[in-house]
Amino acid sequence: MRSIVIFYLCYLLCLCLSVACVVCVCVWNSRWRGGFAWDGSALQFNWHPVLMVTGLVVLYGNAAVLYRIPLTWGHNKLPWKLLHAAVMLLALILSIVGLCAVFDFHNAKSTPNLYSLHSWIGIAATALFAMQWVVGMGGFLLPCSPMYLRKLLKPVHVWMGIGILLLSIAACISGINEKLFFVLKGNSGGVQPYSALPPEALLGNSLGVLIFAFGLVVLKILSNYEWQRPDSRPEDMAYTPVLQEENE
Repeated sequence: MRSIVIFYLCYLLCLCLSVACVVCVCVWNSRWRGGFAWDGSALQFNWHPVLMVTGLVVLYGNAAVLYRIPLTWGHNKLPWKLLHAAVMLLALILSIVGLCAVFDFHNAKSTPNLYSLHSWIGIAATALFAMQWVVGMGGFLLPCSPMYLRKLLKPVHVWMGIGILLLSIAACISGINEKLFFVLKGNSGGVQPYSALPPEALLGNSLGVLIFAFGLVVLKILSNYEWQRPDSRPEDMAYTPVLQEENE
């Protein structure tokens, strides 16, 4: 009972951090960066951090811990598999649209693409995420996938999922830092430099801390053996084809 209570406290913290991350990134880009548009201007770029934080970190992390919720235990696993896949797909779509926003902005301004470490990490995270979703869909949801393949894929799927989350967090935090360095140079228009920690810098830094804290909570939930779904533990691991799950 104590373990379940601690889980729900951690899960509540995870949800609170999720909301805080989304609110912070939206406030930053609406109040300090001028809002949103899709016209090749800097306002189009503002979609990039909002969609990447929301999709690649917040939705991704929440989808990853879905199976750990004790209320889902003892029930047919198929609906939760479908929900996990659907939330992950939404996260992937938002991430791809976020990449389109920044590529369109760079192309409109004749700015080179993919030259920074931040962009390399972000592209790697999104590409691995897309591969992970396709392999997961084929390996765990298609009724034709054999049991031995599912057993083989399971640990790789979990390991890769954690790796993608870590890459996503690194990409978002480095991107926030890079953006603040670009816009807070303090050389024109009365803009204070980043080193002076103006309100925008405080909000951007706070967003980075919130993303990091969110990642820690998600990793804590994923790494706790007692919070694994019982039929996902090594001694109980048995995969039932989807068509059989529907009849349970």
